[in-house]
Amino acid sequence: METTVTRLDKFSAPYGKEVTLENVAYENGMQVLRVHIREGNRFTVMDIDEKTASNWAAAMNAWVDQVSKQASLKDL
Repeated sequence: METTVTRLDKFSAPYGKEVTLENVAYENGMQVLRVHIREGNRFTVMDIDEKTASNWAAAMNAWVDQVSKQASLKDL
């Protein structure tokens, strides 16, 4: 099946990891978010659907909010 892959972002993460996010569009109209995590010579690749990406994003945003609040309290 024919696909079109578009890089959305690429960034470094702690401990030498590299993260790449790609939109993968299939000819039948289906799209997934492809997450590549590179750790040295090891690769993890996940294709996730819209619902999974939304749940993941919400959990990450909630974590960021919690950590930011904790950091703000320490600064007082």
